[in-house]
Amino acid sequence: MAIDFVIIFRPVFSFQGLKVKIMNIEVSAIKLRRIELTDVPLLVDYRLKYLIELQGEQVVQNTETTREGLENYFRNAIKQNRFFAFAAETDGVVVSFGGMVVKEIPGDFSCSTYLEGDILNMYTVPAARRKGISQLILNALLKEAVTLGISKVALHTSKDGEHLYRKNGFAEPVYPYLELVIKPENFTH
Repeated sequence: MAIDFVIIFRPVFSFQGLKVKIMNIEVSAIKLRRIELTDVPLLVDYRLKYLIELQGEQVVQNTETTREGLENYFRNAIKQNRFFAFAAETDGVVVSFGGMVVKEIPGDFSCSTYLEGDILNMYTVPAARRKGISQLILNALLKEAVTLGISKVALHTSKDGEHLYRKNGFAEPVYPYLELVIKPENFTH
C-alpha cells in the first residue's frame, strides 16, 4: 500500500523558511537501521519535535540549551552502550525512530543485577502515523533488548501511543510505581 503525504522539514526555530518534500511511501519498502554516533543531530532534532508536541513551542534560548544537553547526552550514552535506537527510513528520509535507555540495577536472590530498558523517543512524523511504522521500530527495540539480556522494559506513553504498547504486552507494573518530582525548595529546612 502506498501512502502519499507531505513532510515539512524545518530546523527547530529557524526562521529561514520551510523546505517541503513530497513523498510516496511504500510501507513494505521501509528500511530499519541502527542509529550511530553520526546520527546524533537527527536524534536531537526528533527529540525536540517530540517535546514540542508534548510541551508546546519554547523560546529559542530554552531550545538551544536543551539541544546542547541532548547532544551531549546522546553522544555519551551511545559511546557507553547506555542507549541504542533504530530509525525507519524511505528514500533516505527518516520517518520514524525510537530508542531505549539501558540501565543496570541491583538484583535480588535470583540474580545479583538486572538490566532494564526505558523506551523513549518513539516518534513518527505526523503524516506517517498509524501505518505500522512504529510497530517496526518497537519490534527492533524489543529484539535488541532480548539480545542484550534486558529483563524488563518500561515507557511513558501518550494516549495516541497507548494502544500500540498494550497490544504488544505492556501493562501496569506488578508493584505500584510512584514518582516524585524533586523541587529543592520543598526540601529546605
